[in-house]
Amino acid sequence: MEAKSFYLLTLGCPKNISDSDDLRNSLIKEGFNQVNEPGLADLILINTCGFIEDAKKESLDEIFRLIELKRHPQELVVFGCLSERYMEELRREIPEIDALYGVDAISDIVKRVSKQKSDTDAPSPIVYTRENTYGYIKIAEGCNRKCSFCAIPSIRGHYRSIAPGLILEKAKGLIAQGVRELILVAQESTLYGTDLNGYDLCDLVDDITSIEGDFRVRIHYFSPYSLKDELIDRIGKNDKICKYIDIPLQHVSPEILQSMKRGGGAEEFFKLIEKIRASIPDVTLRTTFIVGYPGEGEREFEKLLDFVEAARFDHLGGFLYSCEEGTAAWELGDPVPREIKEKRYHELMSLQERIGLEKNLQYVGKTLRVLIDETDGNSPVGRHEGQSPEIDGLTIINTDRSGLRRGDFYNVLITGADEYDLYGELR
Repeated sequence: MEAKSFYLLTLGCPKNISDSDDLRNSLIKEGFNQVNEPGLADLILINTCGFIEDAKKESLDEIFRLIELKRHPQELVVFGCLSERYMEELRREIPEIDALYGVDAISDIVKRVSKQKSDTDAPSPIVYTRENTYGYIKIAEGCNRKCSFCAIPSIRGHYRSIAPGLILEKAKGLIAQGVRELILVAQESTLYGTDLNGYDLCDLVDDITSIEGDFRVRIHYFSPYSLKDELIDRIGKNDKICKYIDIPLQHVSPEILQSMKRGGGAEEFFKLIEKIRASIPDVTLRTTFIVGYPGEGEREFEKLLDFVEAARFDHLGGFLYSCEEGTAAWELGDPVPREIKEKRYHELMSLQERIGLEKNLQYVGKTLRVLIDETDGNSPVGRHEGQSPEIDGLTIINTDRSGLRRGDFYNVLITGADEYDLYGELR
């Protein structure tokens, strides 16, 4: 009998991508086949995001789109953050959903759908599949911090490090399948191991980078409150670890940060940045900021712009504050008008575009080691260690595609740059 097929749509952050990868691999192990169109699948799965308003809307839009496409006897399974946060509402308001699960539900989903398979469908040996040259590995779940704007602790629970053995098994499987960049993700990776009796993130990256093979390791996300000197030193000295630190600061006004239940400020953050750059001279720094948080006036916003100008991040992401029910900031309301938020967002990102261009132009004339991600377009594209997939720019190579292989590293002489991307030719 033909094995059942599944279609899997993933929304949201890299942690969701990692969860979907694990579910995909588990279903394939059970003998399911993956298809790329929902109309071809027996089982339609959607991994949702429910972090902020825009993400909730996207998840709901996709759920309704898939409902419109669904035909008997197809089943629609919805899981992830949106359903964890609004389980009863979704069950009541959208009865067309056949099954609802929250987070940490992979084994439950597999058990449910495996019962529906024919007994003649024999399980396959475990195989790690990844369509890209990079793969996400979630190293911890949840968060212990109580940032006033964030719903993640209520959705994903307290911080739990994933067992090193499971992480190493996944790393080895991805490398064996040709993945050349392993991206370790957690809400706060720098806390990894605080519940593991002395085994920490330094130990984990040592073990991962000791695996044989030509690959690199990238870490998301660092916290300004738990980044230790030992880890900074390890990143600087281990050639397999990307010299890349993504450290979300969210704001620099001490008053705003205090209201956010985070602490710190521009002075403390700038000292940390100076320490990182002194230890890793060629480091790439990325951060994110929220604009329009309650209490942010023109004075606080100008402080943020001044800090960004002085700190000169390589990459920067911005978010409009989203007032989320169930968070500590909910009671503060949403006093900053959306048009003001958008104006501040565009000012912030315009400043970063100028800084990004100036930083990128410094690469011209240098040779970088680039991982080739795609060879199908007009010009092959890849990324050097300072470019994380899906959020940063690309390195676009002016060369005949016939000699390049996707998933290999090449030395590329950078000949041009714009605000986001680099341009070069093979050395």
